Amino acid sequence: MKVYIIWLIGVILWNFGYPMAKPIEDVLAAIILSCISFGLKKYFKL
Repeated sequence: MKVYIIWLIGVILWNFGYPMAKPIEDVLAAIILSCISFGLKKYFKL
């Protein structure tokens, strides 16, 4: 649940911080946030 909340905050910050982002930038942000969430899942399982 912690990872989901962190991911959700990242998505909200991206959408409100960069409302005029191009679609490719949105895709890149989603990929980066996904990679971060996978890393956090491994970190929290330790």
